[in-house]
Amino acid sequence: MDLITTTDALRQICTRLAEQPFVTVDTEFMRETTYYPKLCLIQMAAPDGTGVLVDPLAPGIDLEPFIALMADERTVKVFHSARQDLEIIWLIGGILPHPFFDTQVAAMVCGYGDSVSYEQLVNDVAKAKIDKSSRFTDWSRRPLSEAQLSYALSDVTHLVKIYEVLVAELLRTDRGAWLDEEMAVLTSPETYRADPAQAWRRLSGRMRKPREIAVLMEVAAWRESEAQARNVPRGRILKDEAVIDIASAAPRNAEALGRLRTIPAGFERSRTGADIVAAVERGLARDTSAVRMPERVRRSGGNGAIVELLKVLLKAVCETEGVAPKIIATVDDLEAIADDDTAEVPALQGWRRTLFGDKALALKQGRLALSVEAGRIVVRPPQGDTAPDGVERAG
Repeated sequence: MDLITTTDALRQICTRLAEQPFVTVDTEFMRETTYYPKLCLIQMAAPDGTGVLVDPLAPGIDLEPFIALMADERTVKVFHSARQDLEIIWLIGGILPHPFFDTQVAAMVCGYGDSVSYEQLVNDVAKAKIDKSSRFTDWSRRPLSEAQLSYALSDVTHLVKIYEVLVAELLRTDRGAWLDEEMAVLTSPETYRADPAQAWRRLSGRMRKPREIAVLMEVAAWRESEAQARNVPRGRILKDEAVIDIASAAPRNAEALGRLRTIPAGFERSRTGADIVAAVERGLARDTSAVRMPERVRRSGGNGAIVELLKVLLKAVCETEGVAPKIIATVDDLEAIADDDTAEVPALQGWRRTLFGDKALALKQGRLALSVEAGRIVVRPPQGDTAPDGVERAG
C-alpha cells in the first residue's frame, strides 16, 4: 500500500471523497512524550471502495485539503470513539468535522453496550476480524511496515459497513435524535480547549475543604501551563500525587515543600519549586467563600441505598429498551437524583427523562416498585397505583 505524501495527491483524493455521501476517518498518533498529540497517519475510506492512507509527516505536505474535506457540509465524517481524533483535527486545522457521526455513541444507543470497542463492532456487525499486532507500534518511525499500513486501513474500511448498519437501526427505532446531544458535545470547540484554569477539576474528587480546592486550583493551573509551554506530559512537570499533597499541605516555603514525600530530593530548591510555592500563596490568597466545591464532594452521601436502587432501575430499563446505561445516566446523575428531584442532570431532561428520569423519581416517591420475576428485574407500580409511561402494570 502506498502512502499519500504530497499535497497535490492529497487534494485529488479529497476532492474525490467530497463527492461521497460519507467518509470514514481515523488517525494514528503519539503522545507519550508530549502534551499535544503528534499526528503520524490519517486513514480514510468511502462506500465506493476507496481506501486512503495519508502521511502527515511527509516533508512539505500541506494538510489543508484534508481540513477542507472535514469542513465540507456535503459529506458526513464518520469516526469511532472520536474525541482524540477530533482534538487533533482541532489543533492542526482550527475546525471540527461537520456533519459528524460517532459510531461508538450510536452503538450505545442501539444497545451494543457501554463504550463498545471498534473491534467488537467489527466482529458483531461487519463479521470480520482485525489483526491487532500493530496497534501499539511506533507510528512516527519511517518507513511504516506493510503490517502497520494494513492494520491502519482496516480501522476505516470496516467502519463503512458499521456506519450503514447503525444508521439503518437508528432509522428503524427512530432514535436518531438521541445522538444529537452527545454529538454536540464532541463537536464543540470548548471540549478541546485545554484551559489551565479548569485543570484542577481532574483531581478535585480527592479534596474536601475549600482551602484545599483553592490551592489545588492554582497549582494545577500552573502545572498545566508549564506542560503546554514545554509540550510535555503534565506528569513530567509534577505527578498527580504531588499536586494532591501540595494542595493538602499548602507548603509556604521551600523547606516545607521539600518535606512532602512526593517531592523529589532537591526539587524544592529549583526554579520550579519557587513557582510552586508562589502558586500555593496565590491559592491561599483566594476568597474561599467564592470557591465552589465540586458537585460530588458537596453531596451529603447519605442516600447510598437510594443510589443503589436507581442503579438497578437503570439496568432494568436499559435491558428492556436495548440501550447502554452510560448514555442514559452516570453515577453522578444518579447521586444527584437521589439528593434532589429537580437536579439539573441530563437524566432528568428530554428523551432521557421520558425513558428513565420519570421512573427514577417515581421510585424515590414510592410510586414504582422493583421485583424479581423469572430471573429478571421487573419494574412495576405498587398495586392499584399509576406508573409513568412505559412501566409494566401489575395485573
